Parts: sequence; C-alpha cells; structure tokens
Amino acid sequence: MNPSSKFGKPLGESTRSFNKAAIGIIKNNIFDTLYSSNGSSSMNRDERLARSFARFYALETIARVPYFSYLSVLHLYETLGWFRRASYLKLHFCESWNELHHLLIMEELGGNSKWIDQFYAQHIAFFYYWFVAFCYMVNPTLAYNLNQAVEEHAYDTYDQFIHEFEKDLKEKESPSMAKKYYRDGDLYLFDQMHTCITKGLSNDDDHTTTSDIDTASSTSSSSYRRPKIDTLYDVFLAIRDDEMEHVRTMDYLQQTDTDIEICNI
Repeated sequence: MNPSSKFGKPLGESTRSFNKAAIGIIKNNIFDTLYSSNGSSSMNRDERLARSFARFYALETIARVPYFSYLSVLHLYETLGWFRRASYLKLHFCESWNELHHLLIMEELGGNSKWIDQFYAQHIAFFYYWFVAFCYMVNPTLAYNLNQAVEEHAYDTYDQFIHEFEKDLKEKESPSMAKKYYRDGDLYLFDQMHTCITKGLSNDDDHTTTSDIDTASSTSSSSYRRPKIDTLYDVFLAIRDDEMEHVRTMDYLQQTDTDIEICNI
C-alpha cells in the first residue's frame, strides 16, 4: 500500500494534461522571464552562462520543496496513526538530499550571488511548500503528478542547457561539491534515491522517458549509477539524469496497485 492507494484516487487523462500544461505556462511565462539568460543582446557568453547558474539555483531551491511537503504530511499521518511506512520517508528524504546537493553545486558556481535571485526563489519556495502540502493531503496522486511535470521540465531545461553550452562546460573543472556527492563522499543516500524500477539504467546522453520503466526492471545489471564527474559538463549530465530519476519515481508512485522498493544490492 502506498500513499496514493491509501489516501488518493487516480487522475483522469484530462487532469494530467491540464497539470502538464499549467506547469508549462508557469515555467514559460514566469520562471523563464525572471531568470532569462537571453534578456539582453549585450550579454556575452560568460554572462549568459552565469545567468543560467542563477536560473538553476532558483530551480533547485524550488525543486526540493515538494519532498519536504511529502515528508511533513507523512510525519503527520504517522503521528495520527493513519499511515506508517518508513520506506516512503526514506525515499523522499533521499530525493530532497539529492536536490539539496544540486542547489549546493549551483551556489558553488555563484548562482546565488544576486540577492534578487535569492529573494524570488526563496519566496516562491515558501508558498510552493504549502500548496504542495495541501495537494498531498487532498490527493497524493495529484501532488505526485504535478511534481512529475515539474521534474520533466527540469530535465528538458538542463538538457537544452547542456547542448547549448557543451563546449564551455567541457572546459571547466567539476565543482568540489559535485565530486563529494557523486564520487568521493558517502554515496548511500544517492544510491537509495534510486528505486528498483530504474536499477541498471546508465547515465548516458540519451533522452530516457518513463516508458523505460519496464525495461529497467528487467535489466540484469547489478550496479548503481556512478556518473563520471571529471568536468562541469559531466556534472550537468548527472544532474539532468537525476531529474529523470525523479520523473520515473513520481510516475511510479501514482500507480495505486504498486509499492515502492529501494534497491539494496
């Protein structure tokens, strides 16, 4: 039994389409406007790159909020004796930990250097927390679906950035925080973010969609993802693929006849 089957109900295709369209409108008309790297024709390439880091700082400040909301509501349900499944607390904490390290990487790159960027991101995140918590209490399936749409847009945003600035990124060294999180530090929480539906999927440069869930579950590989973290390009590839991992997990959690399983190899 998962939160969607215990407290939620399935969404119709029209609701799913509406959620995806609504997130797209918000992203294109508000978020992209506030954090545009193309706002001035006088911007050189380095300035556009720096502005992209600010954009990703804001994105990651906001992107980790849903997992806090899920944890808060699940803790409430546990306190009331309504639902106690440690695996969901563990999963959502690992997802928030992942997004936190994306944020720390962007801060190391200078994405939070302007107070106005911090102001916008932090205030949006504050209100977003309560909105997601309300949605999760009304219908966890709805909250997961909305976040799936957000993470899909995050994946696409990183993917476009990687292709546009590939040469620049390959010339820059990876930040120390990225090396610690993906390679040199304690990788337990990174590993536990991955559910068994994605066991064996590689961190390559292909666009993997939620349709790969079935093939992932039948993969014979017994190793976790171990992204290459030699250059800044590698780091953004890893972050992009993390976002797709969140997409797959959000999609999976909306299925009321399934239960989450963390891969322990």
